[in-house]
Amino acid sequence: MAKQKKIEPLVGEELLKKVKELESLSKEEKAKQCGYYTVTKNGIERVNMMKFLNALIDAEGIQLDTSGGANGRGGRSASYRISVQSNGNLLIGSAYTKQMGLHPGDEFIITLGKKHIRLRQVDSEEREDDETVEATA
Repeated sequence: MAKQKKIEPLVGEELLKKVKELESLSKEEKAKQCGYYTVTKNGIERVNMMKFLNALIDAEGIQLDTSGGANGRGGRSASYRISVQSNGNLLIGSAYTKQMGLHPGDEFIITLGKKHIRLRQVDSEEREDDETVEATA
């Protein structure tokens, strides 16, 4: 039984170029042509779609993994949903404030709608205007 040589799968620009050349083929066939398959002991070719798709994502430069934070701890991910607490408060967690780059002392104007609450951050110019109005009143 002759041993087949190991085919190196394409990566980066070579992969993107090859996929564009093979645009008429199915995704499984594209993966196979780009070297993303293995041959089992029985001689059956198995396409590794996950490795192929991950290589495409990497070649396009798309970053799916996020850094876990400065301290390396995981924690929960933001769900973009909150509920009213038993004392009637709404708490916006630190995941959201970090994502927006907010700092202690940042101020917001609250606008109530029929079914929404809008927070608009007060910038430094607006704060100075408010202080001027208060000083002259």
